[in-house]
Amino acid sequence: MRKKNFVLIESNIQDICNLIIHPIETEQSKIFPNAAFGYQKVVVERPLRLSVLLTEKNLRHFKQLCTEAKEMALFSVVETVAHELGEGPHVNYNNFLDVMELKAWNMGVKLTAKSKNFLRANLAVSDESADPVIKKSYKAGKRKPDPLYGIYETSVKGKKVVVEYEPDSNLRDSEQVPLLEGGGIDSFMKREVLSYTPDAWVDGNKTQIGYEISFTRHFYKPVPMRTLEEIKADIFALEQETEGLLEDIVGEK
Repeated sequence: MRKKNFVLIESNIQDICNLIIHPIETEQSKIFPNAAFGYQKVVVERPLRLSVLLTEKNLRHFKQLCTEAKEMALFSVVETVAHELGEGPHVNYNNFLDVMELKAWNMGVKLTAKSKNFLRANLAVSDESADPVIKKSYKAGKRKPDPLYGIYETSVKGKKVVVEYEPDSNLRDSEQVPLLEGGGIDSFMKREVLSYTPDAWVDGNKTQIGYEISFTRHFYKPVPMRTLEEIKADIFALEQETEGLLEDIVGEK
């Protein structure tokens, strides 16, 4: 009630009550189904892509970190792998980790979950050109592919498999899909998301339903733009006013 135009007088209240009891479409009222205000909020994920560059500089830095964290056994494995694979960049992190685990086993070093996390956090870097990091892998036929929800069919070491990729939290986003969207989430994703980021998918476990009433969307009427002649007239009037002010300040000669 801070502004006078927000105050409802008795006649306003009566008009609103009449429209509620006998709803009709007018300039001030519109009729919608409940679903018109609803939406599904979906979380959109994209795959984590990591690469490893085993340059002398990176190895020196990693050795220092391993010394401080008491992970020198891990560094010895990395150093050996670097001599065998070369600098890289190694753009398939899953393959790199497989080589690390095999080499660690041959060297009698146990790669714990802690060591693997340390390796990823301090040696791998985000790289858009790298292959997606595989989180889970299933034999072909054990899981039905569903790309919309992050279940992909691919080939790993020459074998067809179904995989789930590790999501990159830095690329996580959300979208609001209207409940009345023709074709639902699938259609919306293809049109609004996948056409720009084809590697995206929906985390189905995080989908929420919400409602929002936007009065601006349904009742706003744009003000027609002024004509060019009106704008020119205003500019000319300002010029005339400016000249008059200058004469008053400087004085006529």
